Amino acid sequence: MKTVQRVLFVDPSTGFYRLKRYPFGQYFGPVDLGIHLSDRFRCLNFGTGIFAGSILPGSNRLIVTGFSPCWRGFYVSSMGGAGLPFDNLGINMVSLLGKAPVPSILYLNRTHGEEITVEVVPVDLQQAWSRGRGGIYGLMDEVLERFGTRYSTDPRILAVGPSAQSTDFGGIGSAPIVKGKLTFADTWAGRGGFGSKMLQDHGIAAVIYGGTFIDDDFRDRKVADEWFEAKYKQRLATKDFEATTKYRFDPKFETGGTFGVNYATLKGRMIAFNYRSIYSEEGDRLTIHKTMAFNHYLKQFNDETIKTKSQCTCGEPCSAVCKKLRGEYKKDYEPYQTLGPLIGVFDQRAAELVNGKADASGFDAISIGGVLAWLMDCLETGLLSTEDLCVTRTPKWDLDTFDIVPDSMHNAELAMELIDSILQKRGLIDFLEGVRKFSRKVKRERGIRIIDTFVHTAFGRKGWMVPNQYWTPGSLAPMAIMGKYYMFYGPEFFPPRTLGRVCAERMKAELVMDNMGVCRFHRGWAEDMLPEIIESLYGLREQFLEMTGITASRINSRNSSVFWESQRDLDFVHTFLKRRRDVEGDKDPQLQTWIEAFEKNPGEAGLDWWCEMKKGIDESLRSFL
Repeated sequence: MKTVQRVLFVDPSTGFYRLKRYPFGQYFGPVDLGIHLSDRFRCLNFGTGIFAGSILPGSNRLIVTGFSPCWRGFYVSSMGGAGLPFDNLGINMVSLLGKAPVPSILYLNRTHGEEITVEVVPVDLQQAWSRGRGGIYGLMDEVLERFGTRYSTDPRILAVGPSAQSTDFGGIGSAPIVKGKLTFADTWAGRGGFGSKMLQDHGIAAVIYGGTFIDDDFRDRKVADEWFEAKYKQRLATKDFEATTKYRFDPKFETGGTFGVNYATLKGRMIAFNYRSIYSEEGDRLTIHKTMAFNHYLKQFNDETIKTKSQCTCGEPCSAVCKKLRGEYKKDYEPYQTLGPLIGVFDQRAAELVNGKADASGFDAISIGGVLAWLMDCLETGLLSTEDLCVTRTPKWDLDTFDIVPDSMHNAELAMELIDSILQKRGLIDFLEGVRKFSRKVKRERGIRIIDTFVHTAFGRKGWMVPNQYWTPGSLAPMAIMGKYYMFYGPEFFPPRTLGRVCAERMKAELVMDNMGVCRFHRGWAEDMLPEIIESLYGLREQFLEMTGITASRINSRNSSVFWESQRDLDFVHTFLKRRRDVEGDKDPQLQTWIEAFEKNPGEAGLDWWCEMKKGIDESLRSFL
C-alpha cells in the first residue's frame, strides 16, 4: 500500500514541473497536505485520498484545497468520481504554483510506467465558451476534441465558465467521459469559488488528465468483508447499500436522491422567496410545501426521473446512483432549491432553464441562487430598480396570486437576465471582489443598506458564503469553513455553546472523509470504519485521528468569522427558535430564555448567541500540541 503522498508541482507560467514525495503518516491526505502547501505557496491543489481506485465505494472524490477567493480563508471543496481517472496518473495531488500568461489548458497524461506528460496549451476562451451547450460545457467539448484521442482510457476534464472571469464565486465543473463522450452527470467543486482562483490566479481554464498507470490500490474484497462483518455483521456491499438508501431510492417516501427525500420531508421547514417564508405562519408554509413543492415540483421529479429510473453515478462504481437526471439536467436538492423556491420557482421546466444557465456559466449553484434571491428581493421591495440591474422585469412573489407555471417561468427568466448582468457587469453590478464589497459600494453611493436582506455568513473583510439550505442555526455558525457540512444542520435545538461543540465535532467527522477522499453520502459507515481500515493496513489509527484533530485546529486557528451583518440572519435564527417551541413543541427552558432575549433586543441576543457558539467551537478545536 501507499506509504508516501506524491505531489506534482506545476508552474503554468513556464510549464516547468517537479514531483515531490511526502511521508504518509506525517500527512494522511489531500486536506492536511493541502493546508501545508497552501500555507507555504498560496497554491491551488487538487488530489485524491489514499483509497482512490480501491474497492471501497465512494473513495474516488477529487478534493480541491487552497485559499478561497470568495470565502477569503482556507477552503476545501470536492467533486464526485473525478478521482478515479486521476488515480491513473500514479500521483496523489497536483499543485499549481504560478500563472499562465494567457488562459490555458493543463494537459496531464501517463502511460504505464512512463513519466507524466505535462503541457500548458493556450485556449481561446470566448470561442470555446460559445460552442454547443455553451460555457463550461463548450470548453469541455473543446478540450476533449483537442486532446481526447491521446488517451487510451477515458480521461476526465475540469473546466471553468465565464463566471470565473467576472466574479469571485466561479466553480470547477466536470462530467464523466464514457467511451470518448461527455455524459450529462456533471459534478462540481463549486463551493469556495475555486474556478475563479484557477483562472484568475493561475491562468488555467481547464485541466484534462488520465492514463494507464497501475497503482497498488487496495482490492481485497475478502479482507474488507471481514472488517465490515466484525463491526456491522454485514458485508461491505450490503452495509454500503443500506447506508446509501436515501440517495438511491427510499421506499418510505417513494422517492430518492437529495431532491426527492428533502422535498418529501421539509413541510413547515420549507424555505422560499429569499427566506421570507420564515416570517409566515406555519399554515402558510405548509401550504407552500404541499401545493407548490410536494404536489407539483416534487411530483414532476418523481414522474420524470424516479419512475423512469433516470439515474447514474458520478463516474465511479457505486450503489448510490445519486445522479438523478431528466435528459441533460441533473437534479440535486440544493441547486434546485436556491435556483428554485428560494427565487420563486416551483416548476421543473423553469428550474431547468435557470439551473442550466447557471451551470453553463460555471457558477457555484448555491451561491448564485442566494445572490439572485437577494437581488430579486431588492427589486421587489424597490431598494434597487430594473435600471440599476439592467433587467426588464421584477419578480412575481405574491402568494395570494401566485400561478405556479407561468410565474415560475417569469421568475426564472428574470434570474437569467440577472445572471447576464452579473457576467457582463451591467448597471451597478460588479462581483469581482465579492457581494459584500458590492453592497458597501451601494451604501456609499446610494445611502441604501441592501445587505440586510442577504442571508450569508461573513469571513474577514470581504469573505462571504451563502449557507446550505436548511433552516437551522448551524447553517450560520461561525465556523472557519462554511458552505459545506462542517457544521450541524439538523432540526434539533441546542443551546449555542453546545451547538458550537456539536459543529466542531461534525467538522472533524467530515474531515475524516474529505482527507481520505471519500464521499459523505457513504458516511453511514465511513466515519467509523476509515480509522479502523487505516489501523488494519498501516497501524496508524491513533495518529490519523490525532492528525484529524490537528488539521481541524489549524483550520480553526485562521477563523476570521464576522458577526452577522444582515438583519435577516438574525431573523433566521430567531424564527427558528420560535418555530421549535411553538410547532415542534420543544419545552427546553433554555429555548424559552433565548426566545425572550431575541424578543427584547434582537441585536444583543444575536451577538450573545453568536459569541456563545464561537466559544463552543474554539474550546472544541484547541490544539494542545
